[in-house]
Amino acid sequence: MLLAIQILLGVLFAGTGVGLVVDVAKNRMDKIKDATGKQWASAFVVGIIANFLDTLGCGSYAPSTFMYKLFNQIDDIDIPGTLNVGDTFPVIFEAFIFTTSVNCDPMFLIVMYVCAAVGSFGFASIVTKWPRNKIRIALGTVMIPLAAVMLCKNTGVGPFGLVGTLTGLTGWKLIVAAVLNILWGALMDIGFGLYAPCMATCLLLGVDAQACFPVFMGSCACLMPACSIEFIKTKRYDVPHTIGNALGGCIGVFIAWKVVTGLPMFWLINLICVVLLWTSYTLLSSARKDAKAGVA
Repeated sequence: MLLAIQILLGVLFAGTGVGLVVDVAKNRMDKIKDATGKQWASAFVVGIIANFLDTLGCGSYAPSTFMYKLFNQIDDIDIPGTLNVGDTFPVIFEAFIFTTSVNCDPMFLIVMYVCAAVGSFGFASIVTKWPRNKIRIALGTVMIPLAAVMLCKNTGVGPFGLVGTLTGLTGWKLIVAAVLNILWGALMDIGFGLYAPCMATCLLLGVDAQACFPVFMGSCACLMPACSIEFIKTKRYDVPHTIGNALGGCIGVFIAWKVVTGLPMFWLINLICVVLLWTSYTLLSSARKDAKAGVA
């Protein structure tokens, strides 16, 4: 069953790659020829750094956007497509190496991947009507006590029990995780990252910290190719930065994989708590900015 997951990831990687190569070869070769050394350098730097952070669970969209603005080498209108297309390859690579190297129940992975896909493709029309700021406030607020509980579990403080060691879920825990992953998959359609809430769900239900990584990475890997193909069709992506993101991103993923799998569990859980708190901060900050601007 694990082999089937890896074959699926390989097919998604190859399919998106073929779509990108064909479009560039047919319609966008001038963009490669005209690209400056500074553009290529910024593309690879952004890819490596952002996807290193992505593999740690921080997400890559915010740091990528920040660095694109800093280097000023890409048109703002092309940023969403560049991120979607370029990040597809590192995200699938993340999922592949973590499902290969980290022990996690394949059936649990399949259920979570299917539910994320169902949420993204089946509920997009529903979640797009939800008030974005209220979702940000709810998710951002919930992640603060969750991070605190995980820190207490990790240090043995309070009546919270021990850190989970499960590599898969069954029974009611699997049902809860599956339903929530449908929600996280749906929220991706309106710009909410799946990594942090999916990670938090797994940790709260007792999943081992390392085993969380193939769950949330694979969930995203199953969703991104479809969005990427749409951006490729409309040609709303920057060619050099997409290629740099794809290639440099895989390097960043590999480095971060070595870090994650080499960290003692105590420090890995502390790192995850930092990620949850950072995600909470970004969500609540975005909600406050939009509220001031009168955006719902």
